[in-house]
Amino acid sequence: MAFRVSHFILITFTIIFAIVVGATTASKAPKLVNIINIAKFGAKPDGRTDTTRALQSAWASACSSNKPATIYVPTGRFFLQSAYFNGEHCNNKAINIVIDGTLLAPDYRSTRNTGWIRFEKVTGVSISGGVLDGRGNDLWACKATSGGCPTGATTLEFYGSRDIVITRLTSINSQKFHTVIDGCQNVKLQGITISAPGNSPNTDGVHIEHSSGVAVLNSQISTGDDCVSIGPGSSNLWIENINCGPGHGVSIGSLGWSLQEPGVQNVTVKSSTFRSTENGVRIKTWARESNGFVRGVVYKDLTMVNVQNPVIIDQHYCPGERNCPNQVAGVRISDIRYENIHGTSANVVGLKLDCSKEHPCSGIEIEDVNLSYGNGRAHATCVNALGSVASLSCLI
Repeated sequence: MAFRVSHFILITFTIIFAIVVGATTASKAPKLVNIINIAKFGAKPDGRTDTTRALQSAWASACSSNKPATIYVPTGRFFLQSAYFNGEHCNNKAINIVIDGTLLAPDYRSTRNTGWIRFEKVTGVSISGGVLDGRGNDLWACKATSGGCPTGATTLEFYGSRDIVITRLTSINSQKFHTVIDGCQNVKLQGITISAPGNSPNTDGVHIEHSSGVAVLNSQISTGDDCVSIGPGSSNLWIENINCGPGHGVSIGSLGWSLQEPGVQNVTVKSSTFRSTENGVRIKTWARESNGFVRGVVYKDLTMVNVQNPVIIDQHYCPGERNCPNQVAGVRISDIRYENIHGTSANVVGLKLDCSKEHPCSGIEIEDVNLSYGNGRAHATCVNALGSVASLSCLI
């Protein structure tokens, strides 16, 4: 009898424990996702009907939801005049925009010279899949034949935002920059594809400035300008496994336009390939007085294939010798490391460090940089550059 009683007590305790644990687990379980199809608000995949109002209505619905929300763009071609998403009064910090179709930009003649798709002061937004077609071809043709063309619109912009994730998104033929990250924190772009012809003007792939904690990973970027461009006030950037080309490479700068300009620091570019680009890895500063700086940059495990300027620092940037009073390069460049960079240069000079006379580059480290030109080895030139070298002898 004692055994039966104790056994009954054990079973009862087990049942009570299971109920308590189950209730606790249920309370911690994620809330169901609210799925919002833009077709619900009148969006039509015919490539003609303006989807702007439908997308804005879907955003308003997601922002008012008390659980994670997914805005869904189904298959098909959706014409979008423009879209502006403001997070100031958005209660939802977990909005995912899933795109299975294509969003089409308006003709450049009816586009405002701002961002086509713009997010401002948002938190916890993610975008995955789909195609953004900037339809920039006619604008590029205008710029090639006329001086009276508009500047065009950036395809996708994030301003003053945080905790942003962009995955598997394709951006093609942007009128201007494809993606701009400005004043943001904690942003990841992964598995993206960016495509524009090599002669398309100002079609930078990803432009980052005044931002921290930005990663660009596992992506293919083909543009008429920089694959990735880094502006002032940027820090803690990680760029890895990028296939760049055509384009102008990965550029820090141009910097130093203004006297009081925030610097760039803690940037890593690694495990990436540059094919037939104008530059590989470049730091570019204006020949102007400035209190700006570039420091703590690592370029590692890079492959160059027929690149015009595989490794370059240019502190004397001054197009047309205009807007450069006194021709003084004021930006301080220090603690730059080049490690394990191989491949072919399209120029006899494969490594060119042209630093400021007034503020020489310092702390330059070069290890295992091996670039060929023709049947021989590419040359290296260093001016006003201080540091150590393990494979090229051009530093002071």
